[in-house]
Amino acid sequence: MSHASSAPALPGEPTRDGLPPMPPGPAHEESHFASLAPLRDLLSGAADGLVLPFAVTAALAALGVAPAPILLSGLAVAAAGAVSAGLGHAMAARREAAHYLAERAREEEESRLYPERERWEVAAILHRYGLRGDLLRQAVEAIAGDRRRWVDFMMRFELDLSEPDPRQAARSALALGLGQALGGLLPLLPYLLAAAPADALVASAGLTAAGLLGLGGLKARASGLPPMGGALQALALGLLSGMAAWMAAAALG
Repeated sequence: MSHASSAPALPGEPTRDGLPPMPPGPAHEESHFASLAPLRDLLSGAADGLVLPFAVTAALAALGVAPAPILLSGLAVAAAGAVSAGLGHAMAARREAAHYLAERAREEEESRLYPERERWEVAAILHRYGLRGDLLRQAVEAIAGDRRRWVDFMMRFELDLSEPDPRQAARSALALGLGQALGGLLPLLPYLLAAAPADALVASAGLTAAGLLGLGGLKARASGLPPMGGALQALALGLLSGMAAWMAAAALG
């Protein structure tokens, strides 16, 4: 009995589709970033969620408001920010999906009404990548031989559009909203314990600064960016927002 059919394909050996198996190498980049997307969204929401509750509570503390009203105001701001972030992202994803479908319908119609023009556009794109002569003609025929593949090619390489994943959009919206809610609670913790607004404000500023540094660094690292730069950028944003709110309240009060 022959066991040739069960033997693994060697590197470079064509498969039944004519494409050799993927050579060994690092983890696939798309899978890596897809797995980090929920974490990035959660960290992004948490880092953003720190800023507005801290700014509002800092302004109220500058006016001498008691800790209890400050806490309630901060909770309201945190809740509103979480809902706004989650729903805003979901609505943006719906608009993106609708735009993609509209552009795809237009490309499908043009491939039926103006096939020669669309073939020329495929050739023009491939020409930019160095294909010439018979190889260019064969590539155009291979792509245009299947309408779905044809339209997929035009969506990706002419319009630079990728089909949105509705499940990923829903997960991102949920992660952003949850992150906003959790991040917004951190600046409010001192107002549960401190008797004086000034003491609570100092503690809240310290917690917020630490949270911005940590979350900003983690967010940057999950996005493949230098953690220190992300941490400092997040801290600068939080400090500027808090100082602006405190100075405005002090001036008006």
